[in-house]
Parts: sequence; structure tokens; C-alpha cells
Amino acid sequence: MIGKVGSLSSRAAASLCAMALSAGLAFAPASAQQLPPAPPAAPAPPAASAPQPPYGPTITLDQAKRVMSAAELEAAKNSWTVAITILDSGGNLVMFHKFDNAQLSAVTTSEGKARTALEFKLPSKALDEAIAAGGAGLRLLALKDITPLQGGVLILADGKIVGAIGVSGALSAQDEQVAKAGADVLAKGM
Repeated sequence: MIGKVGSLSSRAAASLCAMALSAGLAFAPASAQQLPPAPPAAPAPPAASAPQPPYGPTITLDQAKRVMSAAELEAAKNSWTVAITILDSGGNLVMFHKFDNAQLSAVTTSEGKARTALEFKLPSKALDEAIAAGGAGLRLLALKDITPLQGGVLILADGKIVGAIGVSGALSAQDEQVAKAGADVLAKGM
């Protein structure tokens, strides 16, 4: 009996090993128990995108005043303190207004949004969304001097780009709402 102190019988040892093995499998990571994932499905073909409008003559001062007036009205109606920048089709500053008490960063950000829309011939929101989606869209972060934030919109007249408007100081969707209100004045022939 002295020799058996502290040792287990072979039957008890076998039972203990079986329980340990079962417990170990129960707590093994789920990935070790699953089959490898199926290969990803083939990507959908790209949707046919509408052709981008061509650059046209530069926006006139009278047109810029009408665009600015509509944008300011939209911002004031909603009590949004923003900065609004209008660039011509060559990227030159035509008009700029900053509401009283608008944040200082709105000044340069509004111009950056307008310039980004103008240079890419797209609303700045498109770049914002491409970066947010990750993957290949992250390559845009390597470009210098872009402002990929919602709030920059092209100004079209007769189907041509005559300039761009950028708004900053409110939420991004609100900035774009103000910018669209201004740009729509010329797009709708008002």
C-alpha cells in the first residue's frame, strides 16, 4: 500500500487523460475546428459612370454673387455659422464670406473643399467616401493638398464646370447642403 500513495491506477489515469483531452477540444479556438473559408466571390463589374463635365469659361462676378447669396441664405435659414469659398474654373478665388463667429479652420477648409471638387471634377464627398471605404481608396491619402471632406461641389452652367463652391463650419452634410443650395442657382438657370 505504501507504493500506491500519490499514484493513480491505470484505469483512473486513462479516464483522467480522456477527460483532459475532451476538455481541451471543447475550449480550442473555433478557427481550429472550422474548414478554411471559401474563396471570395469575383468582384462585381464597375458600374458605368456618367462622363465628367468639361471645364468651361470662368464664373462671372455676377454669377458668383448669385451663388453666394443662395448659399448664405441656406446657412442663415438654418443658423449655421460657416465659411463659403467660390473658385472659378481655373482655381482662382472669386468670392469668400465668413459668417461672424465661424470657426477659424473653416476658412482654409472651405477653400480646400472647393479646390478638391474642382480638381477632381467630383463633389469632395466622393473622395471622403472612397477613403472611408478603405482598400484602394486609401491611396488618396498619399496625394498632397486635397481636402477629402464633404462640402465641396462643382458649379455648372450650360453643362460645363465654371467653378466650385466649398463650405465649412457646420456638420459635413450641412456644409454640402449649403454648397448645393448655391450651386443649384446656376445649374437650374436661375
